[in-house]
Amino acid sequence: MNPKTILITGAGSGIGRDSAFALAARGHRVLATTFDEEQAVALRADCSARSLKLEVFQLDITSAHDRGKILPLELDVLINNAAVGESGSLAEVDVDRIRKAFEVNVFATLELTQLALRGMIARRRGTVLLVSSIAGRMPMPFLMPYSMTKFALSAAGAGLRAELDQLGANVHVALIEPGAIHTGFNQAMTARKYAWMDEKSYFHAQSAKMRAKEARVFGLLEARDTRSIVAQIVRASEARRPKLRYVAPWAQGVLVRLARIFGV
Repeated sequence: MNPKTILITGAGSGIGRDSAFALAARGHRVLATTFDEEQAVALRADCSARSLKLEVFQLDITSAHDRGKILPLELDVLINNAAVGESGSLAEVDVDRIRKAFEVNVFATLELTQLALRGMIARRRGTVLLVSSIAGRMPMPFLMPYSMTKFALSAAGAGLRAELDQLGANVHVALIEPGAIHTGFNQAMTARKYAWMDEKSYFHAQSAKMRAKEARVFGLLEARDTRSIVAQIVRASEARRPKLRYVAPWAQGVLVRLARIFGV
């Protein structure tokens, strides 16, 4: 295996951070980017504690200036992991909240990808990984502000993959689709709606039951660590030609596939 130069966004915590560590441990040059400098400082300290070498810097993907930081880099792999979560019923959620989620999860991700593709296509090699979600394959009530962005990202990834195949530039696109994994992201996302679901909300009377149900569901479904999805990210990053989808935990992927087949 030849070491690769790999840039990963949203590496300040969770799946992004753990993937950066795993790739660095395998000998790759990893450029681990974070939303702000505070996260970058914490990640550098974590690297030192683990005796791992990462090149850490701040990159807010919604900033054109920050996105420009990747232009001088000769990337073999771009891992688009940065994302935000949003929740609430589509019947009443402020649409600006959805717009902001699309701005990060779809539009800024695509803008960064286009910059990376300039170099990859010119060098005639490269891989782009889009971290979508199982939530991007099956509608989930009260999570649709987030889920819709992942539906869009999954569609974009599949379409972009076909376009680049037609170009014949040896540049590949793959989707990473995590299921429910305990990083704290899901809990923070589902809690966001309760900040504005006051007594005027259609679902105010049900909010206590909703909170309890969400806690039970995540308690049952969430994988306790990120190892399964990190292994898939490593596999996709190192593949000569990655497949379209990498899903983990595998059991959650199977459940989603069955649910779609039976129209649940």
